[in-house]
Amino acid sequence: MQKAYFATGCFWGAERRFWKLDGVISTSVGYMGGKRPNPSYEQVCTGTTNHAETVEVTFDPGKISYERLLEEFWTMHDPTSLNRQGGDIGTQYRSAIFTTTNEQMISAVNTREIYNDLLVSKGFDEIVTEIQEANPHTYWLAEEYHQRYLEKNPNGYDCHSSTGIPFPKVKA
Repeated sequence: MQKAYFATGCFWGAERRFWKLDGVISTSVGYMGGKRPNPSYEQVCTGTTNHAETVEVTFDPGKISYERLLEEFWTMHDPTSLNRQGGDIGTQYRSAIFTTTNEQMISAVNTREIYNDLLVSKGFDEIVTEIQEANPHTYWLAEEYHQRYLEKNPNGYDCHSSTGIPFPKVKA
């Protein structure tokens, strides 16, 4: 099993997109990339902790590749939008990837370049997604009511502003 960490704005809809993928063992939502230990949702929303709403994905690389997770990541939100997704505004809604291995870092950077070139050719701005090593950041689990929120509240808020541009299929 491997872990991956993705921030795409509001974590509720992102978690649902990931938990539906075959090969994903589990998901959770939390806060990552900030300064305050064990932040609460209310603290994160002030913008003073610098945490991003993040989805932790535990996956079986024998059943789903990290590249497939990245494809989902890039297309589920607008990675050209700085500190906002739709009506959600603030640093906690920024686009970020926290990698756990050197291979993940290479794949994240390579897919960013591929998708950035495509988006720019379609008239979008450059991708602003942060790509950092997960270490030294701590992943702080969000409050229980946030976990699998859209499973508990199927008609709940799901803000994901997509560019509408699919990730390109790589030619062999």
